[in-house]
Amino acid sequence: MRRFERKQNVFTNKDALGESYKPERIEERDDEISEYMDALQPVVDGWEPNNVFLYGNTGVGKTAVTEFLLEMLLEDVSQYDDVDLSVISINCKTLNSSYQVAVELVNELRPPGAVISSTGYPQQTVFKKLFQELDDVGGTVLIVLDEVDSIGDRDELLYELPRARSNGKLEDAKVGLIGISNDFKFHDQLDPRVQDTLCERELHFPPYQAPELQNILESRAEVAIAEDACEEGVLNLCAALAARDSGSARQALDLLRLAGEHAENKDDERITLDHVDIARQKLEQERVVEGMRELTENGHFALLAVVSKAAHDETPCRMRDLYQEYLRLCNSAGIDPLAQRSVHNHLSDLRMLGILSAEENRTGSRGNYYSYALDVPFSSAMEALSDVLALDSVLDEIRKTATQAEAA
Repeated sequence: MRRFERKQNVFTNKDALGESYKPERIEERDDEISEYMDALQPVVDGWEPNNVFLYGNTGVGKTAVTEFLLEMLLEDVSQYDDVDLSVISINCKTLNSSYQVAVELVNELRPPGAVISSTGYPQQTVFKKLFQELDDVGGTVLIVLDEVDSIGDRDELLYELPRARSNGKLEDAKVGLIGISNDFKFHDQLDPRVQDTLCERELHFPPYQAPELQNILESRAEVAIAEDACEEGVLNLCAALAARDSGSARQALDLLRLAGEHAENKDDERITLDHVDIARQKLEQERVVEGMRELTENGHFALLAVVSKAAHDETPCRMRDLYQEYLRLCNSAGIDPLAQRSVHNHLSDLRMLGILSAEENRTGSRGNYYSYALDVPFSSAMEALSDVLALDSVLDEIRKTATQAEAA
Protein backbone atom coordinates (compact mmCIF):
# COMPACT_ATOMS: atom_id res chain seq x y z
CA MET A 1 0.00 0.00 0.00
CA ARG A 2 1.36 3.40 -0.98
CA ARG A 3 1.72 5.89 1.85
CA PHE A 4 1.82 8.92 -0.45
CA GLU A 5 -0.72 9.44 -3.19
CA ARG A 6 -1.23 12.41 -5.45
CA LYS A 7 -4.09 14.71 -4.47
CA GLN A 8 -5.48 17.17 -6.99
CA ASN A 9 -9.04 17.75 -5.85
CA VAL A 10 -8.71 21.52 -5.58
CA PHE A 11 -5.51 22.80 -7.17
CA THR A 12 -4.58 22.90 -10.83
CA ASN A 13 -1.37 24.89 -10.23
CA LYS A 14 -0.75 25.53 -6.53
CA ASP A 15 2.58 27.19 -7.36
CA ALA A 16 0.58 30.20 -8.58
CA LEU A 17 -0.21 30.96 -4.93
CA GLY A 18 3.45 30.74 -3.90
CA GLU A 19 5.97 33.51 -3.30
CA SER A 20 8.18 32.52 -6.23
CA TYR A 21 5.38 32.70 -8.81
CA LYS A 22 5.76 35.50 -11.35
CA PRO A 23 2.43 36.59 -12.81
CA GLU A 24 2.24 38.02 -16.31
CA ARG A 25 0.73 41.20 -14.86
CA ILE A 26 1.09 42.90 -11.47
CA GLU A 27 -2.38 43.72 -10.17
CA GLU A 28 -3.40 46.84 -8.23
CA ARG A 29 -0.07 48.66 -8.43
CA ASP A 30 -0.50 50.78 -11.56
CA ASP A 31 0.33 54.10 -9.87
CA GLU A 32 3.44 52.71 -8.16
CA ILE A 33 4.60 51.06 -11.39
CA SER A 34 4.19 54.32 -13.30
CA GLU A 35 6.20 56.26 -10.71
CA TYR A 36 8.83 53.52 -10.61
CA MET A 37 9.19 53.58 -14.40
CA ASP A 38 9.76 57.34 -14.29
CA ALA A 39 12.55 56.79 -11.76
CA LEU A 40 14.18 54.17 -14.04
CA GLN A 41 13.85 56.25 -17.23
CA PRO A 42 17.42 57.67 -17.10
CA VAL A 43 18.72 54.12 -17.68
CA VAL A 44 16.89 53.92 -21.01
CA ASP A 45 18.06 57.40 -21.96
CA GLY A 46 21.68 56.45 -21.34
CA TRP A 47 22.25 58.71 -18.33
CA GLU A 48 23.43 57.86 -14.83
CA PRO A 49 20.66 55.99 -13.00
CA ASN A 50 18.70 57.34 -10.07
CA ASN A 51 18.97 55.80 -6.65
CA VAL A 52 15.50 54.48 -5.82
CA PHE A 53 14.26 53.47 -2.38
CA LEU A 54 11.01 51.59 -1.84
CA TYR A 55 9.17 51.56 1.47
CA GLY A 56 6.17 49.52 2.58
CA ASN A 57 5.03 46.68 4.82
CA THR A 58 5.80 43.05 4.05
CA GLY A 59 3.71 41.59 1.23
CA VAL A 60 2.62 44.81 -0.49
CA GLY A 61 4.44 44.17 -3.77
CA LYS A 62 7.78 46.02 -3.45
CA THR A 63 10.00 43.09 -4.45
CA ALA A 64 7.52 41.67 -6.97
CA VAL A 65 7.17 45.01 -8.77
CA THR A 66 10.96 45.50 -8.73
CA GLU A 67 11.60 42.09 -10.32
CA PHE A 68 8.80 42.65 -12.84
CA LEU A 69 10.05 46.07 -13.96
CA LEU A 70 13.73 45.14 -14.06
CA GLU A 71 12.99 42.16 -16.30
CA MET A 72 11.09 44.50 -18.64
CA LEU A 73 13.89 47.06 -18.45
CA LEU A 74 16.58 44.51 -19.34
CA GLU A 75 14.53 43.37 -22.31
CA ASP A 76 13.67 46.86 -23.58
CA VAL A 77 17.15 48.42 -23.32
CA SER A 78 18.62 45.59 -25.39
CA GLN A 79 17.43 47.46 -28.50
CA TYR A 80 19.80 50.37 -27.75
CA ASP A 81 23.45 49.85 -28.67
CA ASP A 82 24.66 52.55 -26.29
CA VAL A 83 23.07 51.02 -23.16
CA ASP A 84 24.69 48.03 -21.48
CA LEU A 85 22.64 47.18 -18.39
CA SER A 86 23.43 44.70 -15.62
CA VAL A 87 21.34 43.99 -12.52
CA ILE A 88 22.71 42.54 -9.27
CA SER A 89 20.24 41.58 -6.53
CA ILE A 90 20.96 40.46 -2.97
CA ASN A 91 18.86 40.11 0.17
CA CYS A 92 20.43 41.83 3.17
CA LYS A 93 18.37 40.04 5.83
CA THR A 94 21.39 38.14 7.18
CA LEU A 95 23.86 40.94 6.45
CA ASN A 96 24.04 43.51 9.23
CA SER A 97 26.77 45.87 8.00
CA SER A 98 28.11 47.63 4.91
CA TYR A 99 31.17 45.36 5.09
CA GLN A 100 29.08 42.18 4.82
CA VAL A 101 26.97 43.62 1.99
CA ALA A 102 30.11 44.64 0.07
CA VAL A 103 31.62 41.14 0.46
CA GLU A 104 28.36 39.60 -0.78
CA LEU A 105 28.35 41.90 -3.82
CA VAL A 106 31.98 41.12 -4.65
CA ASN A 107 31.29 37.39 -4.51
CA GLU A 108 28.13 37.81 -6.57
CA LEU A 109 30.19 39.46 -9.28
CA ARG A 110 33.10 37.00 -9.18
CA PRO A 111 33.15 33.43 -10.54
CA PRO A 112 32.71 30.65 -7.92
CA GLY A 113 36.42 29.88 -7.59
CA ALA A 114 37.43 33.48 -6.91
CA VAL A 115 35.22 34.48 -4.00
CA ILE A 116 36.66 36.34 -1.00
CA SER A 117 36.29 35.54 2.69
CA SER A 118 33.64 37.33 4.75
CA THR A 119 36.32 38.27 7.30
CA GLY A 120 39.94 39.35 7.35
CA TYR A 121 39.97 42.40 5.08
CA PRO A 122 39.87 46.09 6.00
CA GLN A 123 36.55 47.57 4.92
CA GLN A 124 38.10 49.98 2.42
CA THR A 125 39.94 47.06 0.80
CA VAL A 126 36.63 45.27 0.25
CA PHE A 127 35.12 48.47 -1.16
CA LYS A 128 38.08 48.78 -3.54
CA LYS A 129 37.58 45.19 -4.72
CA LEU A 130 33.89 45.94 -5.27
CA PHE A 131 34.61 49.05 -7.35
CA GLN A 132 37.05 47.03 -9.47
CA GLU A 133 34.48 44.30 -10.09
CA LEU A 134 31.86 46.90 -11.04
CA ASP A 135 34.26 48.57 -13.47
CA ASP A 136 35.02 45.17 -15.00
CA VAL A 137 31.30 44.75 -15.65
CA GLY A 138 31.05 48.32 -16.97
CA GLY A 139 28.02 50.06 -18.42
CA THR A 140 25.01 50.73 -16.20
CA VAL A 141 24.77 48.57 -13.09
CA LEU A 142 21.68 48.54 -10.89
CA ILE A 143 22.29 47.07 -7.43
CA VAL A 144 19.13 45.87 -5.68
CA LEU A 145 19.42 45.61 -1.89
CA ASP A 146 16.30 43.93 -0.54
CA GLU A 147 15.67 44.40 3.21
CA VAL A 148 18.40 47.05 3.15
CA ASP A 149 17.41 48.26 6.64
CA SER A 150 19.17 45.17 8.05
CA ILE A 151 22.50 47.00 7.81
CA GLY A 152 21.31 49.44 10.48
CA ASP A 153 23.56 52.42 11.12
CA ARG A 154 26.61 50.70 9.60
CA ASP A 155 25.74 52.37 6.31
CA GLU A 156 29.10 53.45 4.86
CA LEU A 157 28.48 51.59 1.59
CA LEU A 158 25.39 53.72 0.93
CA TYR A 159 27.69 56.74 1.18
CA GLU A 160 30.55 55.34 -0.89
CA LEU A 161 28.73 53.79 -3.86
CA PRO A 162 26.81 56.86 -5.11
CA ARG A 163 29.99 58.99 -4.82
CA ALA A 164 32.37 56.44 -6.37
CA ARG A 165 32.14 57.72 -9.94
CA SER A 166 32.56 61.40 -9.04
CA ASN A 167 35.49 60.48 -6.76
CA GLY A 168 37.29 58.61 -9.53
CA LYS A 169 36.82 55.17 -7.92
CA LEU A 170 34.66 54.06 -10.85
CA GLU A 171 35.58 54.79 -14.44
CA ASP A 172 33.56 52.45 -16.65
CA ALA A 173 30.49 51.74 -14.53
CA LYS A 174 27.46 53.93 -13.77
CA VAL A 175 25.91 52.55 -10.59
CA GLY A 176 22.40 53.02 -9.25
CA LEU A 177 21.08 51.68 -5.95
CA ILE A 178 17.61 50.25 -5.47
CA GLY A 179 16.87 49.79 -1.76
CA ILE A 180 13.81 47.91 -0.51
CA SER A 181 12.78 48.33 3.12
CA ASN A 182 9.92 47.46 5.46
CA ASP A 183 11.09 50.20 7.83
CA PHE A 184 9.53 53.55 6.98
CA LYS A 185 11.98 55.29 9.32
CA PHE A 186 15.09 53.78 7.71
CA HIS A 187 15.94 56.93 5.74
CA ASP A 188 15.67 59.10 8.84
CA GLN A 189 18.04 56.82 10.74
CA LEU A 190 20.81 57.10 8.13
CA ASP A 191 23.87 59.27 8.66
CA PRO A 192 23.05 62.81 7.38
CA ARG A 193 25.95 62.52 4.90
CA VAL A 194 24.39 59.36 3.49
CA GLN A 195 21.00 61.04 3.18
CA ASP A 196 22.55 63.90 1.22
CA THR A 197 24.62 61.59 -1.01
CA LEU A 198 21.86 59.19 -1.99
CA CYS A 199 19.58 61.86 -3.50
CA GLU A 200 17.15 59.01 -3.95
CA ARG A 201 13.68 58.80 -5.39
CA GLU A 202 11.38 57.45 -2.68
CA LEU A 203 8.41 55.26 -3.54
CA HIS A 204 5.85 54.26 -0.92
CA PHE A 205 3.75 51.11 -1.29
CA PRO A 206 0.62 51.39 0.88
CA PRO A 207 -1.16 48.33 2.31
CA TYR A 208 -3.70 46.76 -0.03
CA GLN A 209 -7.39 47.32 0.63
CA ALA A 210 -9.85 44.40 0.63
CA PRO A 211 -11.21 44.99 -2.94
CA GLU A 212 -7.63 45.16 -4.26
CA LEU A 213 -6.71 41.93 -2.50
CA GLN A 214 -9.81 40.25 -3.88
CA ASN A 215 -8.80 41.21 -7.43
CA ILE A 216 -5.32 39.80 -6.82
CA LEU A 217 -6.78 36.56 -5.44
CA GLU A 218 -9.18 36.22 -8.36
CA SER A 219 -6.37 36.56 -10.91
CA ARG A 220 -4.24 33.95 -9.11
CA ALA A 221 -7.17 31.61 -8.43
CA GLU A 222 -7.90 31.41 -12.17
CA VAL A 223 -4.48 29.77 -12.58
CA ALA A 224 -4.19 27.93 -9.26
CA ILE A 225 -7.60 26.48 -8.44
CA ALA A 226 -9.89 24.16 -10.36
CA GLU A 227 -13.16 25.49 -11.68
CA ASP A 228 -15.96 25.48 -9.07
CA ALA A 229 -13.49 24.33 -6.37
CA CYS A 230 -14.03 27.51 -4.31
CA GLU A 231 -17.18 28.06 -2.27
CA GLU A 232 -18.76 31.47 -2.76
CA GLY A 233 -17.29 34.01 -0.38
CA VAL A 234 -13.93 32.27 0.11
CA LEU A 235 -11.87 34.80 -1.83
CA ASN A 236 -13.77 37.65 -0.23
CA LEU A 237 -13.06 36.29 3.26
CA CYS A 238 -9.35 35.76 2.55
CA ALA A 239 -9.10 39.32 1.23
CA ALA A 240 -11.03 40.80 4.16
CA LEU A 241 -8.94 38.98 6.78
CA ALA A 242 -5.65 40.05 5.20
CA ALA A 243 -6.82 43.65 4.69
CA ARG A 244 -7.95 43.93 8.29
CA ASP A 245 -4.67 42.54 9.60
CA SER A 246 -1.78 43.71 7.42
CA GLY A 247 -2.94 44.66 3.93
CA SER A 248 -0.53 42.01 2.64
CA ALA A 249 -1.11 40.14 -0.60
CA ARG A 250 1.26 37.47 0.68
CA GLN A 251 -1.01 36.87 3.69
CA ALA A 252 -4.13 36.70 1.51
CA LEU A 253 -2.49 34.20 -0.84
CA ASP A 254 -1.19 32.14 2.08
CA LEU A 255 -4.68 31.97 3.55
CA LEU A 256 -6.10 30.69 0.27
CA ARG A 257 -3.28 28.19 -0.22
CA LEU A 258 -3.52 26.79 3.31
CA ALA A 259 -7.31 26.58 3.06
CA GLY A 260 -6.95 24.63 -0.19
CA GLU A 261 -4.35 22.31 1.33
CA HIS A 262 -6.65 21.58 4.24
CA ALA A 263 -9.53 20.84 1.84
CA GLU A 264 -7.39 18.42 -0.16
CA ASN A 265 -6.07 16.70 2.96
CA LYS A 266 -9.68 16.08 3.98
CA ASP A 267 -10.50 14.87 0.46
CA ASP A 268 -13.02 17.70 0.11
CA GLU A 269 -13.90 18.81 -3.40
CA ARG A 270 -14.24 22.52 -2.59
CA ILE A 271 -12.57 25.13 -0.40
CA THR A 272 -15.10 26.37 2.15
CA LEU A 273 -15.30 29.24 4.63
CA ASP A 274 -14.51 26.74 7.39
CA HIS A 275 -11.27 25.81 5.63
CA VAL A 276 -10.32 29.52 5.53
CA ASP A 277 -10.99 29.85 9.25
CA ILE A 278 -8.69 26.89 9.96
CA ALA A 279 -6.03 28.45 7.72
CA ARG A 280 -6.37 31.76 9.60
CA GLN A 281 -5.79 30.04 12.93
CA LYS A 282 -2.73 28.25 11.57
CA LEU A 283 -1.20 31.46 10.18
CA GLU A 284 -1.83 33.30 13.44
CA GLN A 285 -0.17 30.50 15.37
CA GLU A 286 2.84 30.61 13.04
CA ARG A 287 3.07 34.38 13.47
CA VAL A 288 3.10 34.09 17.25
CA VAL A 289 5.72 31.33 17.19
CA GLU A 290 7.89 33.33 14.77
CA GLY A 291 7.55 36.41 16.92
CA MET A 292 8.42 34.45 20.04
CA ARG A 293 11.73 33.42 18.47
CA GLU A 294 12.75 37.06 18.58
CA LEU A 295 12.16 37.32 22.35
CA THR A 296 14.27 36.61 25.40
CA GLU A 297 12.97 34.61 28.35
CA ASN A 298 11.74 37.82 29.98
CA GLY A 299 9.96 38.68 26.74
CA HIS A 300 8.12 35.39 27.02
CA PHE A 301 7.09 36.23 30.57
CA ALA A 302 5.89 39.68 29.51
CA LEU A 303 3.60 37.98 27.01
CA LEU A 304 2.58 35.43 29.62
CA ALA A 305 1.48 38.30 31.88
CA VAL A 306 -0.85 39.61 29.16
CA VAL A 307 -2.17 36.10 28.51
CA SER A 308 -2.83 35.63 32.22
CA LYS A 309 -4.76 38.90 32.38
CA ALA A 310 -6.70 37.89 29.28
CA ALA A 311 -7.64 34.61 30.96
CA HIS A 312 -9.17 36.65 33.80
CA ASP A 313 -10.97 38.82 31.23
CA GLU A 314 -8.96 41.82 32.45
CA THR A 315 -7.61 43.15 29.15
CA PRO A 316 -6.96 45.74 27.85
CA CYS A 317 -4.71 46.14 30.87
CA ARG A 318 -2.44 49.07 31.73
CA MET A 319 1.29 48.73 32.28
CA ARG A 320 1.36 49.00 36.09
CA ASP A 321 -1.08 46.10 36.47
CA LEU A 322 0.70 43.98 33.87
CA TYR A 323 3.98 44.56 35.62
CA GLN A 324 2.60 43.24 38.91
CA GLU A 325 1.39 40.12 37.13
CA TYR A 326 4.78 39.78 35.44
CA LEU A 327 6.52 39.97 38.86
CA ARG A 328 4.20 37.29 40.24
CA LEU A 329 4.89 34.96 37.33
CA CYS A 330 8.67 35.50 37.52
CA ASN A 331 8.58 34.77 41.24
CA SER A 332 6.64 31.54 40.71
CA ALA A 333 9.14 30.43 38.05
CA GLY A 334 12.20 31.47 40.06
CA ILE A 335 13.66 33.87 37.48
CA ASP A 336 15.02 37.37 38.10
CA PRO A 337 12.54 40.02 36.92
CA LEU A 338 13.41 43.08 34.88
CA ALA A 339 12.66 46.68 35.77
CA GLN A 340 9.31 48.02 34.64
CA ARG A 341 10.84 50.09 31.82
CA SER A 342 12.49 46.99 30.34
CA VAL A 343 9.22 45.07 30.48
CA HIS A 344 7.54 48.00 28.74
CA ASN A 345 10.12 47.67 25.94
CA HIS A 346 9.25 43.98 25.57
CA LEU A 347 5.56 44.83 25.33
CA SER A 348 6.38 47.40 22.63
CA ASP A 349 8.27 44.70 20.71
CA LEU A 350 5.28 42.38 20.97
CA ARG A 351 3.09 45.17 19.67
CA MET A 352 5.42 45.71 16.69
CA LEU A 353 5.24 41.98 15.94
CA GLY A 354 1.45 42.16 15.80
CA ILE A 355 1.04 39.89 18.84
CA LEU A 356 -0.30 42.64 21.12
CA SER A 357 -2.44 45.68 20.50
CA ALA A 358 -2.11 48.88 22.51
CA GLU A 359 -4.87 51.36 23.21
CA GLU A 360 -3.80 54.89 24.13
CA ASN A 361 -5.63 56.42 27.07
CA ARG A 362 -5.54 60.20 27.38
CA THR A 363 -5.76 61.57 30.90
CA GLY A 364 -5.20 65.28 30.31
CA SER A 365 -2.62 66.94 32.53
CA ARG A 366 -1.68 63.64 34.15
CA GLY A 367 -0.29 62.31 30.88
CA ASN A 368 -1.19 59.39 28.62
CA TYR A 369 -0.78 55.65 29.11
CA TYR A 370 -1.31 52.51 27.05
CA SER A 371 -3.51 49.53 27.79
CA TYR A 372 -2.37 46.23 26.25
CA ALA A 373 -4.35 43.27 24.94
CA LEU A 374 -3.74 40.20 22.80
CA ASP A 375 -4.01 40.82 19.06
CA VAL A 376 -3.97 37.08 18.29
CA PRO A 377 -6.31 34.35 19.54
CA PHE A 378 -5.81 33.33 23.17
CA SER A 379 -5.37 29.69 22.11
CA SER A 380 -2.57 30.60 19.64
CA ALA A 381 -0.65 32.51 22.30
CA MET A 382 -1.06 29.64 24.78
CA GLU A 383 0.17 27.04 22.31
CA ALA A 384 3.22 29.15 21.44
CA LEU A 385 4.06 29.72 25.11
CA SER A 386 3.68 26.00 25.79
CA ASP A 387 6.40 25.36 23.22
CA VAL A 388 8.94 27.69 24.84
CA LEU A 389 8.13 27.67 28.57
CA ALA A 390 8.44 24.62 30.81
CA LEU A 391 5.68 25.83 33.13
CA ASP A 392 2.96 23.24 32.76
CA SER A 393 1.32 23.96 36.11
CA VAL A 394 1.17 27.74 35.47
CA LEU A 395 -0.15 27.28 31.95
CA ASP A 396 -2.73 24.73 33.11
CA GLU A 397 -3.94 27.19 35.75
CA ILE A 398 -4.30 29.93 33.13
CA ARG A 399 -6.28 27.58 30.86
CA LYS A 400 -8.53 26.66 33.78
CA THR A 401 -9.10 30.32 34.61
CA ALA A 402 -9.96 31.13 30.99
CA THR A 403 -12.46 28.25 30.82
CA GLN A 404 -14.15 29.40 34.03
CA ALA A 405 -14.28 33.01 32.83
CA GLU A 406 -15.83 31.92 29.55
CA ALA A 407 -18.42 29.78 31.31
CA ALA A 408 -19.38 32.67 33.59
